[in-house]
Amino acid sequence: MKSISSTKSDVHYAPLAPEYFEGIVTLGNQVHGDNYLTLDLITQYYTQSFHDGINASWVALSGTDDQVVGFRLTFAHSQWQTDKWCSPDMWPVDKNKVCYFKCNTVSPAMQGLGIGSILLEKSITQAKAQGAVAGLAHIWLASPGNSAFKYFAKNGGELIKKHPNKWRYASIHENYDCPVCEGYCECEGAEMLLRF
Repeated sequence: MKSISSTKSDVHYAPLAPEYFEGIVTLGNQVHGDNYLTLDLITQYYTQSFHDGINASWVALSGTDDQVVGFRLTFAHSQWQTDKWCSPDMWPVDKNKVCYFKCNTVSPAMQGLGIGSILLEKSITQAKAQGAVAGLAHIWLASPGNSAFKYFAKNGGELIKKHPNKWRYASIHENYDCPVCEGYCECEGAEMLLRF
């Protein structure tokens, strides 16, 4: 990945599209660990971003070559299902109207410029247009300085429940290489809900 020397004013935003997949996979794996994203996964996530022709996922781009410096992957409320890491009985909204905030990633060189919050705002606008009333996320509590939790809480996210070993299965069976755990991932995930 090229070095990034952009400023906030150099960044522009676009809906997730196939021409950005390679840059998203590269940045995602750089920030979250090897095999966090693959081209097959991002293709699937792209499909899950849509409801009624509206795309809820966004990318942040920099420079004339549109280098990917951030992305927000959001599954439409109709394109995902709860699993054992979800507590829908604890959600204060209709569980069928909740989108899923799969991932928010900003290049370390670009963090602190408000890119993550802008991506979230754009995804919320689209998710609302799709019919969602809230969004759920599993926040990585081992992020440096617990920045992921702080960012999501600052933007209105409410803690629902903490889940130990949230990404352990992926580290054992899907070759996910957690950037902070030695061996299998033992990171805790915070199930958080952001009401619109």
